[in-house]
Amino acid sequence: MDLGIRGKRALVCASSKGLGLGCAEALAEAGVDLVMNARGAEALEAEATRLRSSYGVAVQTVACDVTTSEGQAEVINAAQGVDILVTNAGGPPPGLWSDWERDDFIKALDANMLTPIAFMKALLPGMMDKGWGRVVNITSQSVRAPIAVLGLSNAARTGLTGYVAGTSRQVAPHGVTINNLLPGIHATDRADALDGGVSAQKGISIDDARAERAATIPARRYGTREEFGATCAFLCSQHAGFIVGQNILLDGGGTNLTM
Repeated sequence: MDLGIRGKRALVCASSKGLGLGCAEALAEAGVDLVMNARGAEALEAEATRLRSSYGVAVQTVACDVTTSEGQAEVINAAQGVDILVTNAGGPPPGLWSDWERDDFIKALDANMLTPIAFMKALLPGMMDKGWGRVVNITSQSVRAPIAVLGLSNAARTGLTGYVAGTSRQVAPHGVTINNLLPGIHATDRADALDGGVSAQKGISIDDARAERAATIPARRYGTREEFGATCAFLCSQHAGFIVGQNILLDGGGTNLTM
């Protein structure tokens, strides 16, 4: 399927690896020029070079911490005029409700709620002026069904979901859509870290911890960054203009919901 976005330009955050990289690659394959951001310059440049070579698109990199005001300003300056925004940030650490103090919540809110909002506030006006734009926020399945040990993520990402619910309906008349992608477990560094915790806690191997978790997913496997990226690219395409303010689960059926 031709996504109809060749020649568009996208900012993809946290895109040197994992789900963010999956989204960047799928957009590059569709002919979209990229602004890629991540904290680590070396990995970011390596992937940018690969995408330029593989797909013949222009790729600009901005290595910085976007939870800081300086980092946000640097990325926003580089991304002026983009047609597509994909926000993404690693989740806060797991723990128990009794472990977290105010500073822990502030860090989670900065990364998983306030930074995506800052990017939308800065870049949506340009999309609205052109009469076309796409925003996809990578959040989590936990906004539909909370995960107890991920309380910091539950809180911050649900806050972002509420913001998108209202904002998406205000910008839709201008040809701009905002939607959220809610991943379950995918084969990324984040999954490796979580499985490592289970491995240490239970005294089992990483492979056994992974198999144990996969057995709880109806699809009986982890998702891949490639299929996640393909879904993101479709939401950014010309075919998705009537999808507004939705929270789309990509979890292999792991979230047990009727609606």
